[in-house]
Amino acid sequence: MINETALLESQTLRGSVLDRTDVLDKVKALSLLPDGMHVTTAMVASYFSVTAEVIRALVHDHRAELEASGYRVLTGAELSDFKQLSGIQSRTRSLALFPRRAVLNIAMLLRDSEVARQVRVYLLDMEYLARTHPVENPAPADTASLDARIDQRITHILGRTVVPLFNALIETSGEHRRELTALRAGVQRIEKRLKQHHNRLQRLEAPGRTAPGPPETPSTSRPRAASPPYTVDWWRNGAPGRP
Repeated sequence: MINETALLESQTLRGSVLDRTDVLDKVKALSLLPDGMHVTTAMVASYFSVTAEVIRALVHDHRAELEASGYRVLTGAELSDFKQLSGIQSRTRSLALFPRRAVLNIAMLLRDSEVARQVRVYLLDMEYLARTHPVENPAPADTASLDARIDQRITHILGRTVVPLFNALIETSGEHRRELTALRAGVQRIEKRLKQHHNRLQRLEAPGRTAPGPPETPSTSRPRAASPPYTVDWWRNGAPGRP
């Protein structure tokens, strides 16, 4: 088992765990520059609750190792471009940048920092768990067999769920199609009758046309003879011919 002293003393051990940068945020939130990838010397010092001089001295003693972890110093045109892209407002002529790997490397070198010690403890605990609790279900060596099982599983799912679902949708859509077709035919019949009625009303209401009267019924009786005119003398004479 790796212990804290061995981690402080062995560069090889430190290099073997540099990818576990997630432990930094588990111990304390690490603020990054606007580029989301780097921090400055002052930001590293703030994270570990030490002075910037302490970080500079550590860099001086382990510069090659930290540069292998991504540490670099920007100057000239490269610094100008970085300031413009990251929005840094500073007149400094050089800027030291630490990626997360380099910050974790600092944590494994910095002795006089409680935060650095907590990072090392957390890191060692994770390494111990990784070594003593291997993955329970390793990937099978036979890739072809794995692909066959995956294909069988997909076929089973398609046959039991997807295909029946599509069949039901097809049947339902067929019933709905027949209902909609019948409904459309009924609407077309009603529309045709309404057009005929509208045309009939237009003919009847046309200018110069009068509504036809009731048809005359032909008479089947004989024509009545004209009655003689009745006068006063006729009435005085006793209305001859009157019953």
